[in-house]
Amino acid sequence: MIILGIETSCDETAAAVVTDAREIRADVVLSQIADHTPYGGVVPEVAARAHLEHLDGLIRRAMEDAGIGFADLDAVAATGGPGLIGGVIVGVMTAKAIAAARNLPFVAVNHLEGHALTARLTDDVAFPYLLLLVSGGHCQLLVVEGVGKYRRLGTTIDDAVGEAFDKTAKLIGLGYPGGPQVEKAAAAATNPDRFELPRPMVGRPGCDFSFSGLKAAVRRLVEDLPKPLSEADQADLAAAFQNTVAAVMADRVKRAIRAFKEAHPEGSTLVVAGGVAANKVLRARLDALAAKEGMRFVAPPLRLCTDNAAMIAWAGLERFRLGQSDGLDFAPRPRWPLDPTAKPAIGRPDVGSGVKA
Repeated sequence: MIILGIETSCDETAAAVVTDAREIRADVVLSQIADHTPYGGVVPEVAARAHLEHLDGLIRRAMEDAGIGFADLDAVAATGGPGLIGGVIVGVMTAKAIAAARNLPFVAVNHLEGHALTARLTDDVAFPYLLLLVSGGHCQLLVVEGVGKYRRLGTTIDDAVGEAFDKTAKLIGLGYPGGPQVEKAAAAATNPDRFELPRPMVGRPGCDFSFSGLKAAVRRLVEDLPKPLSEADQADLAAAFQNTVAAVMADRVKRAIRAFKEAHPEGSTLVVAGGVAANKVLRARLDALAAKEGMRFVAPPLRLCTDNAAMIAWAGLERFRLGQSDGLDFAPRPRWPLDPTAKPAIGRPDVGSGVKA
């Protein structure tokens, strides 16, 4: 079985070809970082125009890299949401056009499910498993019980961790994108314990996260330092923030592991996915925690943590081989929770409800 995948939910335009033998025959990603850097973040209109301009060429290149024609495909999959709706529309309409022209099944993929199932593509992880999904727009702990079967244990009550990385990087003058910039600066820190930051939610019941107070604490530290910040100040602040995030994550995940084991004693794998999963300090902290708790730790290769089409092709393949596909009347979705039954997070009635904040 061979699936073409298309990803256009944010600021990466991507196309990939994946088989049911877990073979990635092609994986092409065009980053828009240079387009958005002057604005300090992703501009939806700029992103959508870039997807529209480049997607056809990327699909052509992916098919050439895979050495196949459209007649060799079994289906075409595209991110149907959640994401910046202009970009999602570009990918969905392109996939629908290919499906209609070639008489192929069309599979709309939840972008979050793409991240959630990547570990099955790379490491053949069996259900059920515990998932920490961390990115610029999402921060959730979920029990993955099967394709389309997710139970949320915790989520952020305010900001996603990737957003916190971006805003912290901006506060200390490191630029965009924040995650890689903070990690790079932190590696150069000579006094990583110089600044003390609060650890929101640590020790609290449940598995929810909070990062708005942590960002505010970084801002107060920056305001008290001489301007412009020295490279040493930037590095030590970055290290303090990164280490604090890792500590918060470890605390929340530890609680989730206990809840997961209680409900699924047969489960033994902790997976981390999403763009922030590329952070090496976070990976090391979670790997150590998993070992201590008797869990196998799986983190996809760095290139498959950030947005890519291979994960969309694989998630589409997982759905398709279960007999699932979508009609050409599928409507792209700006919000698409993995667990629509999850209760709202504390203080955020919109979180997890599918309602746009």
